[in-house]
Amino acid sequence: MTIKQFNTQCVHEGQLEDSQFKGGVSPLYMATNYSFGEEKKRYPRYFNTPNLEAVAQKVAALEGAEAGLVFSSGMAAISTAMLSYLSQGDHVVLQNDLYGGSRNFVKTEFPKYGITYTFTEGLEVADFEKAIQTNTKGIYLETPSNPLLKLVDLKAVAQLAQSRGLWSMIDNTFASPVNQNPIAFGIDVVMHSATKYLGGHSDISGGIVVGNRTVIERVFDSAKNLGGNMSEFSAWLLERSIKTLALRVQAQNANAQQIAEWLQDNAAVDQVYYPGLKTHPDHQLATQQMKGFGGMLSFSLQPGKSVERFLENLQLIKPVMSLAGVESTALSPRLTSHALLTEEERLAQEISPQLIRFSTGIEAVSDLLNDLETALIKA
Repeated sequence: MTIKQFNTQCVHEGQLEDSQFKGGVSPLYMATNYSFGEEKKRYPRYFNTPNLEAVAQKVAALEGAEAGLVFSSGMAAISTAMLSYLSQGDHVVLQNDLYGGSRNFVKTEFPKYGITYTFTEGLEVADFEKAIQTNTKGIYLETPSNPLLKLVDLKAVAQLAQSRGLWSMIDNTFASPVNQNPIAFGIDVVMHSATKYLGGHSDISGGIVVGNRTVIERVFDSAKNLGGNMSEFSAWLLERSIKTLALRVQAQNANAQQIAEWLQDNAAVDQVYYPGLKTHPDHQLATQQMKGFGGMLSFSLQPGKSVERFLENLQLIKPVMSLAGVESTALSPRLTSHALLTEEERLAQEISPQLIRFSTGIEAVSDLLNDLETALIKA
């Protein structure tokens, strides 16, 4: 039976059959040893044990891809994908607004491999075209961006890459497959930190790369050497968690929209960054390439308001490091996700000391607004 509806795919794609006991959920195969006499020689570091294959199949289906590989972290997925497509002497164009960990990986590791790179000046397709050099091999994106939710025109950049014979690669973590499917716009390689929306309960570390079979074969050639595979139990938990992905993200979308609109009218808030707001500079683009505006938003406090006191006075919302769980969280990007950047780099990306990144959970929005209001008063 062919499954076409997204919510049904979340539940049923990639589910393993319990042929022995007929259980209603995928069995967990904890083995690290499998027979070498079989046609497929299964081994955890080859990313082909049953639970790893099952969750890769599920996410590939949700993204409209042919295949996937599941990793132990988002950075394992990102670093392996990049290194599988780049060699000594190559050049890559990177979006200027990137997750701090990705930017630090590029700056720290690429020089060791003799790989050069250029960060774009802006996010228009002309900015990417301007950065292309004779030895450029590909373009790397992240949209919506972390933490200011800036958007890149996926179709335009994909067409640019194709016209120049380049590959295109995107970190789709912030959007999730519920809200955005880059492959449909022509992007070649899609990655996620599965620690975030795919896991969704703040209890799994993981990453994933999806694309066509040629893409995944190429990434696998590096992945089997770098050894960033996920554990079987984490894969089983991830497959379980994705069953509720659509329900969770749709609830987070709705909450984030209401919170963004409320913050926009609050005198303690200087600016709100959320693509669902009509005042967002990329709102029109968001309506064209996103099916929902996401559960992530950022806002800056007015001068004189203390970010530290705001975070300290949150009671329901958790001031913790990560994002995209069922619980709402808030943090200072300057001290966490982008702490590895220099102050000059942060300010160039408009990451001010007054900025707060907010990950919306599935709680009652009235409770979240009450908590925000109290903390803003005390800030």
